[in-house]
Amino acid sequence: MKAAARDLTRMIAKPEPDRAGLLLFGADAMRVALKRQDFIKALVGPEAEAEMRLTRLAASDVRADPARPLDEIKAQGFFPGPRAVFIEDVTDTTSPAVLNALNEWQQGDAMLVITAGALKATSKLRKGFEGHNNAYAIAIYDDPMDRAEIEDTLRKAGVGEIGREAMADLNSLAGSLDPGDFRQVIEKLALYKHGDPEPLVPADIAAVAPATLEAAQDDLIRLVAEGNTGAIGPMMVRLAGQGVTPISLCIAATRHFRQLYAACADPKGPAIGISSLRPPVFWKMRDPMIKQAQNWGSDKLAQALNVLVETDLLLRSSQAAPDAAVMERALIRLSMLGRRR
Repeated sequence: MKAAARDLTRMIAKPEPDRAGLLLFGADAMRVALKRQDFIKALVGPEAEAEMRLTRLAASDVRADPARPLDEIKAQGFFPGPRAVFIEDVTDTTSPAVLNALNEWQQGDAMLVITAGALKATSKLRKGFEGHNNAYAIAIYDDPMDRAEIEDTLRKAGVGEIGREAMADLNSLAGSLDPGDFRQVIEKLALYKHGDPEPLVPADIAAVAPATLEAAQDDLIRLVAEGNTGAIGPMMVRLAGQGVTPISLCIAATRHFRQLYAACADPKGPAIGISSLRPPVFWKMRDPMIKQAQNWGSDKLAQALNVLVETDLLLRSSQAAPDAAVMERALIRLSMLGRRR
């Protein structure tokens, strides 16, 4: 049967050990691995491997012995409880042996848990699980965690009450980090809040959030928006040393000034406009961006966006000038424009 990622969240909360199998597939191996890990732990428990109720096989094991998956699901353990046979990185080459085991599954056999990379709709493995009336096939997409997944991760980590602003910041953070990195942040947050009964607030998240290249880019764009012309050159040199390209800076600057323009266009004022932006602005940036929007005004922000559009076109053309020099000149122009009254 074909199922959605939200169904997997339900299955992790309440496993169904009488199912024949589960196929998790997707282009992001880390996301697939994390979902698989959560599901297996919920299905058979943390001690399943020590109690020999969990068998792990690689695709190479199946190629060497195609009968192995069927033998493993039929094998009887010494300890009571649900059993699972996990096979990772299965492809259509090894799918016949896996599908044979799935089709031969009977009540009392171990559940087949299979992971794979991106699978086309015509994939034999995918079609086999989607067409089975007692198995699930679930695609794991590269989407950020939704609110329910974030709350579930926090609950498992032992983090208690969460403030509304803190949840908005966690949503932003989930969208900018890989799932594995985001889980590490949650683990740090749990340690940071250990023994603290107060609700989670944005300052707690800021204390454990990792410094990223995006944050450094934001620092440069803040300098530009605040008219700090003299600091632009040294910051660009630093970012270039970290591998940040002029075109990525142009894209980030355009996004920032579009947000400011949208905030200025809000009939209730820039403060309400900044708060209404989606995705939400990280809490540390809210007050500075409100001040920037008020200082610039709609007319100058429209001029700034014209400069950035022209710069973007120039960077993508075959012009002879160095890209870094073109971008630096544009940012200096913007910083000086923002200082005019």
